[in-house]
Amino acid sequence: MSTELIRLLTQVKNGEVTPEDAALELKKAPFVDLGYAKVDLHRRVRQGAAEVVYGAGKTPDQIAGIVRAMQDGGERTVLITRIPPEKAQVLQELLGSGFVYHETGRIGLYGPAPAPAADGYIVVATGGTSDIPVAEEAALTAEALGSRVVRLYDVGVAGLHRTLSHLDEIMGARVIVAIAGMEGALASVLGGLADCPVIAVPTSVGYGAAFDGLAALLSMMNSCASGVSVVNIDNGFGAGYLASMIHLQGVNA
Repeated sequence: MSTELIRLLTQVKNGEVTPEDAALELKKAPFVDLGYAKVDLHRRVRQGAAEVVYGAGKTPDQIAGIVRAMQDGGERTVLITRIPPEKAQVLQELLGSGFVYHETGRIGLYGPAPAPAADGYIVVATGGTSDIPVAEEAALTAEALGSRVVRLYDVGVAGLHRTLSHLDEIMGARVIVAIAGMEGALASVLGGLADCPVIAVPTSVGYGAAFDGLAALLSMMNSCASGVSVVNIDNGFGAGYLASMIHLQGVNA
């Protein structure tokens, strides 16, 4: 049960809202049909977080329409993923100053960024600099959902001393997102050091036999470290979302 629903029920209990008004609020259409999209306005009630707009394949006008529908439905902050720079420029014109674009992670945020909603933090770590675009997608997603993120970039196992120089941050994390291409060994190393869940993200970084991330994916799935789970290749969004769900567990309950 989300905080929004608990708030409404508490208002009924305290006499601030009548049962009839509360019933009307709950009966309101759970989605808005824009013709090209059915915008889910009850996602936060069901899952504790609003719908996220997948920007790839949508026109700037379609994205702007979805964002406006979500804002009209009461969402203060809307997260948009996989936006190329040229599309972001058009969105800036359509949405104005409320739209902020993070080019490295191809992430757009409309509305104010939320303050951290829980103590502790998520570590987002990469094997190399080439993995940073996927890492930024993960980090920005987690931050947009209300988590604090500590970024540890270019700490891959080719120079293990770089990883070990961040033991305090690694061992203090609530969740770790380990992002790597090539052979994907970073997830196993971090999983062997930390006492928290590790979400592994294989990236399509690597030479021919890396098979666009398949080698890293299989390595991570065969990790000998306990507590390591794996998302799809280059799926920084999925990792950041899951990491934030774990970090905020109980906050949105």
